[in-house]
Amino acid sequence: MPVYTYRCESCGVQFERHQSFQDAPLKTCPECRRKSLKKVITPTRIIFKGSGFYATDHKSPSGDTHRESKPEKKAESKASDSTKSSEKS
Repeated sequence: MPVYTYRCESCGVQFERHQSFQDAPLKTCPECRRKSLKKVITPTRIIFKGSGFYATDHKSPSGDTHRESKPEKKAESKASDSTKSSEKS
């Protein structure tokens, strides 16, 4: 459940409440009993757990995108060998 911060515009008291997304916002101040509460927009709290969030954390040589072209060279050399042998005949 998210935590919302409220501030009373009359008396200045500020507090936090756990509320569901479906709950209506609070309007009455618990201190002065006036209907002058406003939600305070606060930055969200982010917690990073575990490794692997950054690309450098899990980068390995086996995951490189550069592939060797040895199989292609072999196929090209075989093709060129067959054309050379057909030219000789």
